[in-house]
Amino acid sequence: MTDTAKISELAGLLGQLLTEQGLRITTAESCTGGLIAGAITEVSGSSAWFDQGLVTYSNKAKQGLLGVPLEVLDTHGAVSEACVKAMALGAKKISCADVAVSVSGVAGPSGGSEDKPVGTVWLAWAAGGSVEAQLFQFAGSRQEVRQQAVISALRGSIEAIERLRQSPS
Repeated sequence: MTDTAKISELAGLLGQLLTEQGLRITTAESCTGGLIAGAITEVSGSSAWFDQGLVTYSNKAKQGLLGVPLEVLDTHGAVSEACVKAMALGAKKISCADVAVSVSGVAGPSGGSEDKPVGTVWLAWAAGGSVEAQLFQFAGSRQEVRQQAVISALRGSIEAIERLRQSPS
């Protein structure tokens, strides 16, 4: 299965789960530049369960739109667990969504460092009263890193909804 087909399949499953649970999702994206929101809104009927998507590429946008504290950016950087958790919580807070997914990473081909090489991507999911984050190290071209990030974002969103469904009300 191609990455495009996998993205389409996962976005459809995500929409089905959100519809079944009566939930809405929002996105806060950096390195994917709106690709997660784009994948979600490719699904017909997504307006029933997709609230909004924010592309916060700069640190200033992360601070101003999502409320990521300057201290987080100064101490940990934009490509960090602390940053994506703050992004997800900020997106959930300013939206009408029940679930938020956020992403920040180094898609390449430039911009990497020794401690955050190209392909380093952090994702976070805020759902219910919790926020979970996961670090990924993807390989490939800029496009391949971004596609892998979208696939992981959609899978993680599905898992976050499954956790919500299993938690006591």
